[in-house]
Amino acid sequence: MLRNSAGDGMTQDSRWPAERAHSWMDSRSWRNGCNFSPSSASNQLEFWQAETFDPETLERELDLAAGIGFTSLRVFLHDLVWRHDRDGFLARVDRFLDMTSSRGIGTLMVLFDGVWDPFPKWGTQAEPRPGIHNSRWVQSPGAEILGDLKRHDQMKPYVQGVVGYFRDDLRIDGWDLFNEPDNLNFAYRDVEIMDKRERSHELLIKTFEWVREVNPIQPLTAGIWLGDWSTHEKLRDIERLCVEQSDIISFHHYGELADLSSRVEALRRYRRPLLCTEWLARGMGSRVETHLGWMRDESVGAYCWGFVQGRTQTHLPWDSWAKPDQGEPVPWHHELYRRDGTPYDDAEVEFIRSLAK
Repeated sequence: MLRNSAGDGMTQDSRWPAERAHSWMDSRSWRNGCNFSPSSASNQLEFWQAETFDPETLERELDLAAGIGFTSLRVFLHDLVWRHDRDGFLARVDRFLDMTSSRGIGTLMVLFDGVWDPFPKWGTQAEPRPGIHNSRWVQSPGAEILGDLKRHDQMKPYVQGVVGYFRDDLRIDGWDLFNEPDNLNFAYRDVEIMDKRERSHELLIKTFEWVREVNPIQPLTAGIWLGDWSTHEKLRDIERLCVEQSDIISFHHYGELADLSSRVEALRRYRRPLLCTEWLARGMGSRVETHLGWMRDESVGAYCWGFVQGRTQTHLPWDSWAKPDQGEPVPWHHELYRRDGTPYDDAEVEFIRSLAK
């Protein structure tokens, strides 16, 4: 494990000063990468459970990531793996970090996720549904815990156990506490909890507190993804929490460059490093050739969604839930490589590689 040997002198519950956040980012190269899951995993559980953890595919696809010049990967964990196989889970995460760091790649770790199936189940995962985008991705924690305030504290051992184990590990770029926590998931709207926005806001408050108690050397973030960001006053409560508590500001964007530019300009008011932790939706105008060079020039970290086409099927569009695709979409929604390791678009890959030089 690569560890920090110097004390940081920070109190346990304090947000980093902006200067410290900038110093952390300045010590690392421009963070350019993807939201990474191996093509052999349909969700976070298949990624990390012992029976389906797939070092061979990981090694092969991490070689592709290094070859394209990626410097960081955003990777989703899951509380169920901790609850059922704590020691094995930590060992597999540690092994994955050895794989990434040996290739000069950092990792942004995501603890919770509010998107897609609200009823995760331990064990063998169902096969992906044909023609449907991310048909088996699962939330963490699921609706049964998120919707019950009395059970939120059950997540504290997971949060503090994982962050505590890796709290001084230099292979980790940061901790992303909760992905799109208040996403109401149109595909699961009939079974989502009615008060999800309130419950996820409450869990995120606690998660910031729990992680601050551990006092990791890595920065914390929770991304904003919805709403009007033009002034601080127009932010919703959960967005205000994210920008006021994050050491590094992160956000998602799946639109045209002009809108991305205006949103980045609005977020500059916080005077902190910026990471765009989800982007790339070709059919919506979020494209490699228009967006990535601009983010590099503006010193905005960039993590496209997906990497190698696989069991998540996120090369298919979101609306495939309503009308499952019968063939290859034109253009692909997300992803950069086909299953055989060839690029979806040679020009895209060459352009990404050129930005790393």
